[in-house]
Amino acid sequence: MGKGHGPDDRDGWARLRFAVIGPLLAAPPPKGRLRGELERLARKVWQHPGGGEARFSVSTIERWYYQARSQDRDPVGALRRRRRSDAGRERALSPALLEALREQYRNHPSWSVQLHHGNLEARVEDEPRLGPMPSYSTLRRAMRRRGMVRRRWRRGTDRKRAPAEAREVLSYEVSRAHALWHCDFHHSPVRVLTPGGEWRTPFLFGVIDDHSRLGCHLQWYLEETSETFTHGLCQAFMKRGLPRSLMSDNGSPMTAGEVEAGLFRLGIQHVRTLAYSPHQNGKMEILWSSIEGRLMAMLEGLEEPLTLRMLNDATIAWLEHDYHCRVHRELGVTPLERLKQSDNAARDCPDSAALRSAFRIAVRRTLRRSDGTLSLDGVRFQVPKPWRHLLEARVRYARWDLTVAELVTENGDCLCLLHPLDKRAHANAARRPVGPGDAADAGAGAGKAETPALLRKILNKQAATGLPPAWMPFRGDAGKTDKTDKTGDEEDHSP
Repeated sequence: MGKGHGPDDRDGWARLRFAVIGPLLAAPPPKGRLRGELERLARKVWQHPGGGEARFSVSTIERWYYQARSQDRDPVGALRRRRRSDAGRERALSPALLEALREQYRNHPSWSVQLHHGNLEARVEDEPRLGPMPSYSTLRRAMRRRGMVRRRWRRGTDRKRAPAEAREVLSYEVSRAHALWHCDFHHSPVRVLTPGGEWRTPFLFGVIDDHSRLGCHLQWYLEETSETFTHGLCQAFMKRGLPRSLMSDNGSPMTAGEVEAGLFRLGIQHVRTLAYSPHQNGKMEILWSSIEGRLMAMLEGLEEPLTLRMLNDATIAWLEHDYHCRVHRELGVTPLERLKQSDNAARDCPDSAALRSAFRIAVRRTLRRSDGTLSLDGVRFQVPKPWRHLLEARVRYARWDLTVAELVTENGDCLCLLHPLDKRAHANAARRPVGPGDAADAGAGAGKAETPALLRKILNKQAATGLPPAWMPFRGDAGKTDKTDKTGDEEDHSP
């Protein structure tokens, strides 16, 4: 019969069976000739769905023929292999045995299923209360259903942390300049003196091109945040253009919502390294080594205290006049020469306003109907009058810059800029008139319209009954009304 087949390969069998009996369905044989046609088909050799050759008996082909004839609308569906009634089910494991299996997997996630089965079988022999021991295939299905897959450990990693799949490590390089950039933060080995008289440890943000090893931008910051990451990245864009892709690790500054949204809007693919795989971004580590061995070594022993401004000036000078002009040991040429000799995949960079607008997250906020404001991270923003009718607004903003936000459409087009609510400016009592159709204009003409139709209808019904209204006037109100009607003056309360 040939090789075996998978349990879910039902379409393959249906196609084979339909190919066998298809001629009989297209041209049914005359009465008394069906047996001969079935015997002729039984002598033929067919291609087995699992590989190899196969033959089928007369009774088998006859059964397929009548199955397909019984379902004229879907003859192929009638020829599919039926699923077993117990397909997808597993033999129930006792709760005690299942808990013992979970405990064993937590302690030894790198064990194979066979090793788990052997240890669990030995434990069941010592502790019969765990219940009957399942077969190897049943245990394998139970573990796979619950996500208990074998986790391989890489040498040099902590076994208490998440394991990494064993993969070979290969050096790589893209074929064009600015097709892939690497970026990362680096902790400084020295401290700088701030204007406030405080010693701080700075962080170096760096971007390097994969193909040419060109340093796109280097800058020191006092904090490692998504704001500083975006600030340095935008400077690299304005210097070298927009790359095709950007590789970074999984640090919080690189995975912030503003960064992800900005790279997506600029058409830059964000590639992250695998967990516990720093070698994927190894070109940055080589740059850090060069900075430590040359730049930072020259800054040792300075007479005056090192400031952040001095450190940035020295870093940019070293990058442009030393690193870019020295022959790269792996490339055999300088980064600038490699850049000139290669194809440039960079795109034009937009202006600074477009870059700031790109690195913003999009959220939805409900407008306050009373004053037309919405809240972003505890700050209220004023929505212009033409858009106060919106029940829900889509807003883009950066969490580190709450001085401005954008009101955008569903397609991301900017409608207007939103600014924080200025309560002091509103305290001058100047208010613009409300135009027709505004919510605040509702009821402005109260008392001028005619009696509503429903009220007129129920008043007429009451009058048609001929009965007086079911209420009694108050004595004081009636007397006041009578005296006012007669004299036209107010009631005299003098004794």
